[in-house]
Amino acid sequence: MNDPSINDLRTKLENYLTAQTGHPTQISDMRPLAGGASRDSWALTAHSGDETHRLVLRKDLPTTMNENALSRREEFRLMQKAYDAGVKVARLRYVCDDVAVLGLPFFLMDFVPGTSIGRKVITLPELESARERLPEQMAEQLARIHAIPPDDAALDFLMRPQDGRSAAEQVIAEAYAVLDALNAPLPAFEFALRWAHNNAPSDDGLTLIHGDFRIGNILVDADGLSAVIDWEFAHIGHPVEEIGYLCMRDWRFGNDHLHAGGLCPRERFISAYEQHSGRRVDRAVADWWEIVGNIRWGIICLAQAERHLSGDDPSVELASLGRRSVEMQMEALSLIDKIGL
Repeated sequence: MNDPSINDLRTKLENYLTAQTGHPTQISDMRPLAGGASRDSWALTAHSGDETHRLVLRKDLPTTMNENALSRREEFRLMQKAYDAGVKVARLRYVCDDVAVLGLPFFLMDFVPGTSIGRKVITLPELESARERLPEQMAEQLARIHAIPPDDAALDFLMRPQDGRSAAEQVIAEAYAVLDALNAPLPAFEFALRWAHNNAPSDDGLTLIHGDFRIGNILVDADGLSAVIDWEFAHIGHPVEEIGYLCMRDWRFGNDHLHAGGLCPRERFISAYEQHSGRRVDRAVADWWEIVGNIRWGIICLAQAERHLSGDDPSVELASLGRRSVEMQMEALSLIDKIGL
């Protein structure tokens, strides 16, 4: 690979790993990983002394889609906590906040085989048996995540409901704040958020929330789920938030008739989650969080487009996400209409 910028990145990373390991380190097979508009990810092979390791570099981009997203050190700490709790997470290796090293904060973790591209997970013939296993596996992993104590002092950096708000009230306030920052008073969002406010569920126990748990943020191989990835939106909140989010139409990748991630009917996934977690899920609350998931994702799509339009992070992918917002607006309104005002 003769791209000067990539060669420079590789050289700087070799110097960093040499200092960390105490052995001269060379990097080969360095390639960008597809997917993900929030972080810059690379697969690589590090040769250090007599050892060879396949690693993944996860590095900040110049801009972020969410000001509340975790820093790389925070994400590293959270993933380590999840790893220790038995969640399928890559083994963590190194974390660095010194921007003099690679220009932006980063961390390194072990490479885990599998694909995270949602449409491939849903359509590849070689993953047919994996798709049958995934609902149960995902429910089990989500239950393990939610079992991690939310008041653990090691996780005190996580955002949580403030000022006496419920988790539902917190996400509504955050959605309004982003719209205000974007100066985007869109009638569909305003109506949907007013409905969400008037019908907000109460809390029945807060948990650790992955924050983006769906097809596209898990690695899948022939045996099913091999790792849960992309933890930067983790926070403390209502556990059913994750179920509503997973069930959004946008994460079914064309398999719209299979409500839970394009994999199975929603009831099958919820029943598996209840079995693994010991929690009962109110289906009406799951409906509410699915609607709010569409609202939040539609607003995030606008924020993603603004990263491009501002000139700070030019990207065709970011620009294209802006038009997706209208799809989420329509979906939220359709779901509200289906439930009834």
